[in-house]
Formats: sequence, structure tokens, C-alpha cells
Amino acid sequence: MKEEVKKLFELPIEEREKLWQRPGEIEGFGHTFVFNDQQKVNWKDDLFLFTLPHALRNPNLFPNLPSSLREILEIYSSELAKLAKSIISQMEKVLGIENKEISRLVELDGMQTINMINYPPCPQPEKVIGVKPHSDTVILTILLQANQVEGLQVKKDGKWVLVKPLPNAFIVNVGDILEVIIIS
Repeated sequence: MKEEVKKLFELPIEEREKLWQRPGEIEGFGHTFVFNDQQKVNWKDDLFLFTLPHALRNPNLFPNLPSSLREILEIYSSELAKLAKSIISQMEKVLGIENKEISRLVELDGMQTINMINYPPCPQPEKVIGVKPHSDTVILTILLQANQVEGLQVKKDGKWVLVKPLPNAFIVNVGDILEVIIIS
């Protein structure tokens, strides 16, 4: 997956334009929530896709993905779904949730998106932000980092703490939805 994503971001702009966001859509290459030329923007190349269930996939995007990426994406998204189910099942055990409420929610309404991000060198870093501080609104975020560059931070006790990437490891973030379910 790492190799395919790397190749994706190395494609000529003409090839990436085939995957560009259409007006009113969030899927594809591009930036959402840019309102004017004066605002600081997230400095990243970004390809956002719905991957599961298959019915949610954008028919204008998937055929335009490089075939090798499409093939790997099929396997990767399927394996990620299995990993997410396993993590949630283990969390339910640890938290004493016997009715499998979270697992059932994922089975019934499970949706998976994949966001492939590249952070290119910036000629004017004072005008940009890597990614604005935010919380993930999903149940789980499973992050595969392509390199060991530090940048991800989490807020703990009101302070931002750097997450040190481990080689060949996923970083798993609990999202807002899961936090609400657990607290409720």
C-alpha cells in the first residue's frame, strides 16, 4: 500500500486531475473548506475515497485509479475492516460491553473511507498548516504512516503530545463516535 500511494503522488498532474474532486463532492484529489485566498490552508496533497461498502464507491473515481492501486486497495480495505472489527471486539471485552453494541453498529452501518495524504515541501511554510487541529468524527482511525517523520500530535490533558511513529505499525485513534458510545 505504501508503495502504491507513493507512486500515486508521483503521477503527473494530468493523471491526478482525472481523480480531482467535482464541485459539491468530498471524494477525490483536492481541498475542502477553502473559502478565500487569504486563509491558511492545510498543506497537503489529499485523495479521499469511500471504500466500503462497495455501493458507496464513487464510480467516477475508481475506474481512474491506477490498476495496481485499485488491486492493492481492494485487499487493503478488506484487511483494514477485519482489523477494525478485531480492535472493536477487544475494546468491548476490556470495557465489559457484553451486548456487542459497537460491533453490531459497525456490522450494520459500517462505512470505511481511506484518505491518502502527501505533505510536499512548502515554499512558504509561514502561510500554511500541516493539518489544522481537529478530532476524528469516526469510530476508529487506523493510520498507516509511510515514513518515520514525526508530525502527528494528540491532545492529552490540554497539551499537544507528539506521537512517535513505529516502523511497520498502525496508529489507532479512537474517534468521536466511539467516545460518545462508550461514555453514554
